[in-house]
Order: sequence, then structure tokens, then C-alpha cells
Amino acid sequence: MQGATETAAPPLVSLLASTARLIDALPHLHQYAIDMTGGTCSLLFEHNPRNGVMQATSGYGLDGLQVDPWMPGPDEARLVHSAFGRHAATLVADGERQTPDLASRLGTRSALLVPLVQGTERVGMLAVGFLEPPSTTAAWGDGSEIADVFVTALELFRLRQRDEVQRDLRELVAEFSGSLSATLNLAAGLDIFCHGANRLFGADRTSVWIHDRRARHLVLHASSDPEHVARGVHVNSDDALAPAAVAMRRARAEIISTSDEAVTSRVTVPLRGCRRALGTIVFDDVRVETGGELDLLDRADELGRQLSSAIETMNLLRDVARSRSELENTFNSIAHLVAVSDRRGRLVHINEAFASRLGRSRDELLDRPIAECVGPELAAWLAAHESAAVRPDGQAPATCQVVDPVLNGPFIVTVTDLLDHDRERAGSVLVARDLTPQAKLEAEREELRRRLAQSEKLAALGVFVAGIAHELNNPLQGVLGHLELLRTTGGLPKPLRRDVQTIFREADRAAKIVRNLLVFAGSRRLAPRPTSLTAVLQKVLALRAAAFRAAGIEVVRHYEEKLPRVQGDPLLLHQAFLNIVLNAEQVIAAVGRPGQIAIAITAPQSSDRVVTTVRDTGGGMSPDVLSRIFEPFFTTKDVGKGTGLGLAITYGIVQEHGGHIAAANHPDGGAVITVELPTTPAPARTS
Repeated sequence: MQGATETAAPPLVSLLASTARLIDALPHLHQYAIDMTGGTCSLLFEHNPRNGVMQATSGYGLDGLQVDPWMPGPDEARLVHSAFGRHAATLVADGERQTPDLASRLGTRSALLVPLVQGTERVGMLAVGFLEPPSTTAAWGDGSEIADVFVTALELFRLRQRDEVQRDLRELVAEFSGSLSATLNLAAGLDIFCHGANRLFGADRTSVWIHDRRARHLVLHASSDPEHVARGVHVNSDDALAPAAVAMRRARAEIISTSDEAVTSRVTVPLRGCRRALGTIVFDDVRVETGGELDLLDRADELGRQLSSAIETMNLLRDVARSRSELENTFNSIAHLVAVSDRRGRLVHINEAFASRLGRSRDELLDRPIAECVGPELAAWLAAHESAAVRPDGQAPATCQVVDPVLNGPFIVTVTDLLDHDRERAGSVLVARDLTPQAKLEAEREELRRRLAQSEKLAALGVFVAGIAHELNNPLQGVLGHLELLRTTGGLPKPLRRDVQTIFREADRAAKIVRNLLVFAGSRRLAPRPTSLTAVLQKVLALRAAAFRAAGIEVVRHYEEKLPRVQGDPLLLHQAFLNIVLNAEQVIAAVGRPGQIAIAITAPQSSDRVVTTVRDTGGGMSPDVLSRIFEPFFTTKDVGKGTGLGLAITYGIVQEHGGHIAAANHPDGGAVITVELPTTPAPARTS
């Protein structure tokens, strides 16, 4: 490549120190080797640790530099291995026979093989050519001096080049990391990275593919040429024809020739994290300098490591942010009141339920003493807990039940020690469970138990009453029949006829009571059909209209339009509502002043029932009366003025229809009876 120069070369040490590029120093190194050995030419092979081959990188005194890898034959390989094994120069006297490939590259008959070794690692080999075998080897000895010069020079310039590469890489990664820190947007940062890497490697296009493990795809996240490469394109991670997918499974960067005639190559760099593959960098149309392959691949590997570290850090930050958000959402979704305090008793974390109960924002409450956010009784209990020793593992946390005026309600409060990594107390965790819903639930359960007990009592009583009513009905019918005959004979004296009429009237009253008992016991079979409650109530009110006028009672109706019909027996429903209206009429009459009966019929959209309410303006009912209002034979009227069967019969009729009836006092005075009836047929009753 370059002939020998006759001018004296500067001292080698000062030359290496002052020369910035290896390519400028190599001619002087080759000249030094030739001067030391008396050879005519030299050829430097650098060892590729990736594949173990020898790559010709420079030469001196040659007609041409053959840059393809040197693949020694069996005989050549033995000589090369022997030279490296002895760490000494080996003279090949008959190169055409012993090392034909090397002899053709040097163009000489003989060659001196000088192994370049650093420690235990092969750096390369220097081959010095001789036209004729030298008569003595005293000039170079074992070749260690020549080898040390070349190894030192190669290492020196590689360190310089590595420093330059590291500086360029640091600038690129710093720009990329700055973009990530400012935006936390990986895609935007990768765009900046691609443009910088494109300049650094002299590529026509740089692309970054990120691995989606769940979808088993590689997705194109960024490119230096977005006009011709669409972001979001994906390839299967197992696609053997996709360069990005193939490279991701490799351990290091690779140079791939796209064709035999191409002057550029594709460089692929796997991105690997601590535990998994992250993706691939693909450089298209990279111009690789002869002998610069190793430096290029080292630079690519270093870039891949830097980018992998940045991506993994970004993924970790994203995972931490997502985990924090999930924990925060979970914390705020807890319905109980939760507050975490430090050793000073100041709040460090509170959930939304706690802040909402106090009517203040979380930011306002943080770092405030917890004693200011609870009532005095609870604050004193918390202070006593703080003064106690750390509870041993397995011991139940401290619990108390308190009605707190600040938190506004009854609570069961549990306090647990907040422990650090050393199992030392770092604060306390307070959980307050509001007992108000539980109290309401207990009240509802008690009401259901009361209704169930009443239903069971009425059911048992109904069976008993039905038996008695059947037994009484037969003799009563006989008595009524004979009395009717006596009344129609006309043979009785007038005073006696009056007594017979009284006996008949009372016997007929007793028969009606028996019939009502049978209705209460459910002995009468339903004849259900679509029935309009509006029509039923219209008939009931028409029947009592004269009595209402006489008592000064006003009737107010509130009926929704387009009410659905209920499945029921019109006669029984007429009897049920008549009993309710009669009860309201009698209650108002007992007050001794005019009153009002308000009747409302509604059909809630969220229910398949029709709700009827009958409210009076009487004196209302005491708790004792409310609990027994539907019991048979229970009445508040004087003796002889009521049987106590009216509302009991109504209860039985409503239950028979699959409905529900309830009585309550109205907040504005008087009583309200509510009847709910289904709009669908009630289940058949089994005996």
C-alpha cells in the first residue's frame, strides 16, 4: 500500500502520543516492524472475538490489501495456534507450501508470524514477508518487542476511539434522557434518539422496534425517516424473515450484507434488559469502512446497552407510576375511613372517605395532628395507644366503639401499628367503620323478624280459626233456617215475633263473623283477573259517600295516569279496601271533628307493583297498636262496636294476592296504610 520511506521516522512513543488516528500511525508501525526484521512487507490481522476469524485491517509494501477474512487451512491453523501458544514469533521458511493463503496475500516466499496477545486474549497477528528466508533470527528474537509495540498502539488508539465514541454516545443518550425526563413520553424521546444515532453511524435510516410481550409482536416506535416508515407497524416476534425479530434473539450487534454488490450494509442491535428482550435497533444502509467492523460493532453494542438501560428505566418508572396509581385508587375506594399518621401523630395519608366526612380536601388535612380531626374521646384513646409499646406479632389490633361528634356518627375504630423495615413503629393506621348502615340494617332485620313472626302467628291462627268457623257455620245455618220459618209462619204473638226477629238478627251477625273468619283463613278460593284498582276504589268510595258527608270527611284522590292493572279478585279487593276506608272513617269520627282521607295510587317504574296509600287525619297509632294492628280480634273500639277482624281480613286478602301491607304514622299526623299489589299473577297457593 505504501513504499518504504528513506526519511528517519520520529521516535515511536512520541509518534503514538501525538497521532490522533490509528490509520495515520499504522504506516510508521509497519515501517518499524520491517526495520526490526529486515522484511519487505507486512500485513496486520486483527482477531474478531465474535467469530474467531482473522480480519486483515492494514498492510505495508503490498501490491494490494485483500480485506476478506483469513481462514487458515489445517497446516496454517497449526502454525498459527503454535505461535499463539508459545507467545513467540514463528518463521515460515516455505510459505508457498506451509501457508499458501498467507503467501499469496504477502506475495513473498517466506513470512514471520508475530502473535499479538494481551494477557490471555488474542489481539491479532502481524505477518512480515521476506523474499528469501532470513539467515538469522537474532534481529527480532522472539518478536515480543514488535508485538508489544503493535498491541500497545492498537490498545491506545482503541481507548482513544472508545473515549470519542463514549462521548458521542453520552451526548446522544443525554439528549434522549432529557427528553424522557421532560415529557415521560418514550415515543418522542426515541424520535430524537433515531436522528442522533443516524448521524453517529452514518446510516440512511435508523429504526427502533419495541417488543410487546403479550401480543408477541415487535412494534415500530420511532424512525429517522417517518415519511417512508409508518409508526405502529408490527411484525411477529418469531418471524424468521424480519431483521428486527431475528436480531432480537441475538446476543450482540451484527453487520448484515444486503447483497453481494451493495456497498452498504444493515446493522442490527438487540436491546436487552436484565431479564428479557426489549426490542431491536436497525440501521439501514450503513457504510462500513474496511477494517472498521469491530469498532462499528463495539459502538453499536454500547449504544444498545445505553438505550436498553434508558428504556428499562422508563418502563420501571411507568410500572411504578401505574402501581402507585392503582394503590392510590384502591386506597381511595375503601368505604371505611382510613388515616395514616407518623410518630408525631400527624397525618401523612388519608383516603377520600375520611376527607369527605370532615368536609375538607386531602391537601388541607395532610401534616395536621390527627387529634384535631377527631373528637376528644377518640383523640384520648389514640394518645393512649401511641404511648403503649409496640404490639407483638399475632396480637389483635386495638379496637373501640365510639360515637364521634367530629366524624359525625357511631364507629368501630381499629388502630394498627405502622412498622418500618426494622419492625420499629413508624406511626399508626386508623380504620373507622361507620356503624350507621349496620344500625339501619339491624332495624330492617328486626322489622322483617317482626313481620315474619306476625305472619307465622296469623298463619297458625288462621288454621285454628278455619276449623272453628267450619264447625260453627253448620249449626248457625240450622238456627237461621228455623228462625226464618218461624218468622214466615205468622202464628207467633206479636211480642214473640219481636224477640224472634232479634234472635235472627244476632244469629245472622254471627254467621257474617264466621264468613269473615273463613275469608281471613284463606278458605275462599281466588278468582283472579286483570283488575283496575281505580275502579275498585271508586266503588268503595261511592258506597261510603253518604257516611262521609254526614261525618264531614273530605276525600282527596291522587291517581297516576295509565296505571297498570293488577291480577286479583275484584270482590276480595273490594272487601280489603272497604275495611281500610272504614277504619280511616271510624278513626276520624273518634277525633270528633271533620277530617280528610287522602288516597294515592302510583306505579313505580323500577317495580312491577302498584302501590296504594290511604292516609287519614285522625290521632295516629301508638307503638303498641302499630305492632298489633293486623292481628285478628284486636281492636281499640269499645266492646260491641268492633270485632277486630277488618284489618286482619284485609291482611289475609293482600297476602293471598302476593302483595304486602304496612301501617305507619304520618309525620304530619294521622295514620297511613300502604298496600302493594303485583301486576303479574301471584304464585298458586298450595294447601
